[in-house]
Amino acid sequence: MHARHAFAILLLFSIFGALSIARAGATGTMRVQQSDGTVQVYRDVLIRVAQRTLRIGSKDRKGVLVIDRAACTYAGSVLRCLPSTMKFEQSGQTHEIQLITGTIYVNLTDDTQQLHHSSTQLSPHDVLLMMQTQRGTYISLHGHIDEMQP
Repeated sequence: MHARHAFAILLLFSIFGALSIARAGATGTMRVQQSDGTVQVYRDVLIRVAQRTLRIGSKDRKGVLVIDRAACTYAGSVLRCLPSTMKFEQSGQTHEIQLITGTIYVNLTDDTQQLHHSSTQLSPHDVLLMMQTQRGTYISLHGHIDEMQP
């Protein structure tokens, strides 16, 4: 299982590195910090929300980070979710990534929203995500939802 996790993280790095060159309309930025301090920043990632699932990746769907299980509640007008599972999908294969902790904030309104007890504001239809994996990797994301389906 350790080898599968390492393989999934390496795939994540390579796919998001390739995506940063090919995207025109996507506006998300993902930051991944490994336990050894190595940091990778991936710009222009595509953010999709469909059927209560957050999908982060490429338009060609070659590599997608999927968060499909989370406990969500509203904090004012901002949706606050605590994810429980995260997967990386590529070439028909799925690799589960174990989470220790994580929080996702989503502004589904048409107005800028202030996060409670924070100076951070979310523009309309923005997502802010922070997670830590069991292997000590920190993942953060901030960007605009590029595609939303019921």
